[in-house]
Amino acid sequence: MDTDVLIVGAGPTGMTLANELLLAGVSTVLVDRLARRSDLSRAGGVQSRTLEALDQRGLLEPLLATGDHPVATGHFAGIPLPLQAERHCLPWRSVPQVVIEGFFERHLAAHGLHARRGHELVGLAQDDDGVTAAFADGTALRSRYLVAADGAHSTVRSLLRAEFPGEPGTLTIVAADVRLGGSDPSTAHTWSEDGHWAALFPLGTDPRGRQLRRLVLGGPGRSLPREVPVTEDEIRDGLRTVFGTRVELLELRYARRITNASRQVEQYRHGRVFLAGDAAHVHLPLGAQGMNTGMQDAFNLGWKLGAAAHGWAPGNLLDTYHAERHPAGAAVLRNVRAQSLLMDWAGTRDPEVLATREIFTAMAQLPQAQGYLGDLMSGMAVRYPMPGTTSHQLVGRPVPDLDLGPDRVHELLRFGRGVLLDPADRFAEAAGPWADRVDRAGKGAGVEPMLIRPDGYVCWAGADDPEAALRHWFGEPH
Repeated sequence: MDTDVLIVGAGPTGMTLANELLLAGVSTVLVDRLARRSDLSRAGGVQSRTLEALDQRGLLEPLLATGDHPVATGHFAGIPLPLQAERHCLPWRSVPQVVIEGFFERHLAAHGLHARRGHELVGLAQDDDGVTAAFADGTALRSRYLVAADGAHSTVRSLLRAEFPGEPGTLTIVAADVRLGGSDPSTAHTWSEDGHWAALFPLGTDPRGRQLRRLVLGGPGRSLPREVPVTEDEIRDGLRTVFGTRVELLELRYARRITNASRQVEQYRHGRVFLAGDAAHVHLPLGAQGMNTGMQDAFNLGWKLGAAAHGWAPGNLLDTYHAERHPAGAAVLRNVRAQSLLMDWAGTRDPEVLATREIFTAMAQLPQAQGYLGDLMSGMAVRYPMPGTTSHQLVGRPVPDLDLGPDRVHELLRFGRGVLLDPADRFAEAAGPWADRVDRAGKGAGVEPMLIRPDGYVCWAGADDPEAALRHWFGEPH
């Protein structure tokens, strides 16, 4: 066996997973078909739940220190969502995908893990003991598990012949990284009377400190085949159509066409092979959910593969990856389709759509509606099923970053282990057999007892004995 886990694809999903496995002490090989890392910005926003997960690994502050990453405003179908501080302690940030990939590449390299680039996967076979991956250069790698993080056109998914049902792309829009001049548009999304629209989001600054923006353009006649290059004239025409002469293009740094394809694999697990990120789900990139959903796939799967590699995973632990992340991915596809309709993505100016949007916009001003939509768009709405536990409000949800005195809860998760908060020091004997995989903390703190999985989700809370939950999620003690 060459390695415990082989990750195919060195994008944000693959690199996040590699870091989780590194933290778990699992031998890992990360490969990518590209000879060098892409310098294109691509995704541009990091939502609250992903920021929390990065903070739990001690990576948030170093990531934000890499440049100017302004706080971003959440939205649903272009309708601004003021994120509520008590529900979203870490507001969205504009951090381009290229920055995240560069940060993770340096971080992994500092810990001895380097992506093997120029490795094009051409064959895949698995048996009861492991997976054999064959590459175009004639080499092969044998691993106990393999994870496909190789994007929307996943080679692994094709080799598995995995079903990828959904809706094909019917239209395209333009996404571009630009510098703009003239008056600064006051809103993120702007529509013209004839159905053309533009969306603008901050992307920080270039090396000379000049403001960069992500510009998205759509509307009647703007849907062209993906392979047609995006020109400066096309961007200028789109800006002029929506903003008139008050906004001008100073520099076009990068542009591509994006389709509205919406697909999700039926199974995230195929024996010893797992699908994550865009290899498992594709959708219109509205609200920065694509990259974030993939990274959350990785946070969910990483500790479970680590448990399996170390031999203490309960029998069905790896199956919970599909059980938890498939519904989460399906929910993203569902809300993206709703947003596309409300945004009049095709620019039809259908009166029924416009009337629906007007009413929805008014409803979105209600605090309860804002809370619901804010949770939906920030990743905080995900609640995993936790069999055998009570219906405690915290169970299945991300743990709050409580202040325990010397430490915050997030800081206790830096080691990638489970954490049992035991403020009254009641459960030392019950938790003792799991001391090699679960840390006990919080003595004397004014918090409720709870058991937290390595991915930051509460899997038990309350006053009853936590032994059943420890056994369910952390296996039989040695």
